[in-house]
Amino acid sequence: MDLFLQGKVVVVTGGTKGIGRAIAAAVLASGANVGICGRNSGEVDRAAEELRKLAPAGARVLGTVSDVTQPDQVRSLFEVVDKNFDGIDVLVNNAGIGVFAATADLTVEQWRQTMDTNLSGAFYCSREALRRFRARGGGYIVNISSLAGKNPFAGGAAYNASKFGLNGFSEAMMLDHRHDNVRVSYIMPGSVDTEFGHNRQAADWKIAPSDVAEIVVTLLRMPERTLISRVEVRPSRPRK
Repeated sequence: MDLFLQGKVVVVTGGTKGIGRAIAAAVLASGANVGICGRNSGEVDRAAEELRKLAPAGARVLGTVSDVTQPDQVRSLFEVVDKNFDGIDVLVNNAGIGVFAATADLTVEQWRQTMDTNLSGAFYCSREALRRFRARGGGYIVNISSLAGKNPFAGGAAYNASKFGLNGFSEAMMLDHRHDNVRVSYIMPGSVDTEFGHNRQAADWKIAPSDVAEIVVTLLRMPERTLISRVEVRPSRPRK
């Protein structure tokens, strides 16, 4: 077992299911102490307990209820991480939602919720992490974006805008903090086999959440001198 993350602290937002749950399991298997968050207390408790059963010796799991759209809750999340793990080395901004409708049919609340979760939430969490990275001497932020962040589609106005924004935010943050020993990457998956979004039917042609998790682990393995800043990933053989 390669515990190359042993002693490191990784926080995964939206870590109770889907891509986030797979990422949490992958970094845990690599020896990291893992903190996950979600909005539903039952899902957080269940996921944390399942992850603890998978943890190698010495690795710990923390589950915290937190809504990343709320700056005060994000601040509390990181304070809990500080108390339990004494810092953070890696942040994975994975929490996200998808609302799909023609622009004229989107409600103001749907727009706000999409932007607040997918974009503002990543900012709130990154700001807290960056402040801690300064004291720690560096760190890594991985943002889970989407190919929808470069390929607009009908019905995707809110989702496209949030992911286009997340990509731009990721690149600017990388330029802001690259000389602070902070690396920033963003991953842009295509169709992933999860319950996310408007098409929730499972399909074996889709990307598996564990595939995205493997990419995250690969990024974290890279020598500090090297940054893979953007990763595009798509199904090898999508539906015709």
